[in-house]
Amino acid sequence: MSEAPLVEIRDATIFRGDTCVFDRFSLTIFQREPVAILGPNGSGKTTLLKLINREIYPVQREGSSVRILGRDQWNVWDLRSRLGIVSHDLQVRYDDRATGLDVVLSGFQSSIGVHGAVAGRITAEQRARASSILENLGAGELSRKQLASMSTGQQRRCLLGRALVHDPDTLILDEPTAGLDLAAAFDYLERIRRLSAAGKNIVLVCHSPGEIPPQIKRIVLLRAGCIMADGTKDRVLTEHNLYQTYGVGVRIAVVDGYYFAYPAVPDGRTEARLQPD
Repeated sequence: MSEAPLVEIRDATIFRGDTCVFDRFSLTIFQREPVAILGPNGSGKTTLLKLINREIYPVQREGSSVRILGRDQWNVWDLRSRLGIVSHDLQVRYDDRATGLDVVLSGFQSSIGVHGAVAGRITAEQRARASSILENLGAGELSRKQLASMSTGQQRRCLLGRALVHDPDTLILDEPTAGLDLAAAFDYLERIRRLSAAGKNIVLVCHSPGEIPPQIKRIVLLRAGCIMADGTKDRVLTEHNLYQTYGVGVRIAVVDGYYFAYPAVPDGRTEARLQPD
C-alpha cells in the first residue's frame, strides 16, 4: 500500500475572518518531498500553514477535503508531534522571560511556555532531551538565558529545538531567516541543510528564492490564493513566473544551487519581454 501524502487539499475554500483567502484550492505534498512555498505578502502562505496545522478549517462542502497524513480528523496535539513547526507567529507568543530550555520543553506539551500545570507534567527525561537538543544545535548556552536577552537568531534556534523534541519526520519552517542578519541567516540555513541531509523532510515557506537550500527541488508559487506555478526549481523559478507572481521585473542568477533574484533593468524592456506571447 502506498503511503498517504503529507498534505492533500482538495477543492477547499478557506476564510480568515471575513476574507476568503483560498477558493476551491487544491494542493498535494508527499511525504519525504522537500518543497518551498514562495509568494508575496497576502498570497496565502500563512493561511496555508494554519490549515496544515489545524488552526483553521475549510468551509464544509461536498467534494472538499483537507487530509494530513491521510486523515481528515486529528487530535491537534498528536498532529503537532508529527509535524515540527517553526514560525514568527509562534515566536512572538512567548513571554520574554521564558528561557531557552522553557521554549524547547514546551514542545512536549504543544504549549506556549511551561508554567502552571504544564510544568508539573515535564519529566526528567524530557528535560535531559531538551538540553541535549539545544547542545546539538550549538545553543547549549541559551538554556538559562531569557528570550528578552537573546538575538532573533538565538530565539529562532530555540524554536527549532522545540520543533525537534518529538523527532518529527517533517519540519515546516515559516520564513525562517526573517529578521536575521547575514551571519545568523547563513547559520540557520546551514542547520536546515544538515537536518535535511539527516533525513528530515523540509517544507519551507519564504519570500525570496535566495532562502531556498539547493536540497529543495520542488517550488510552489502563490499569489492571491492561487498557484501560479508548481514544479521543479529550474522550471518554476524563471523571470517570467516571478514577474507574474510578484508583479516586478526580475533577473535570476544561479550560484552553487541557490537561485537569487535581483531587479531587472528599469527601462520597461524586461517587463515587455516577460509578457506572454
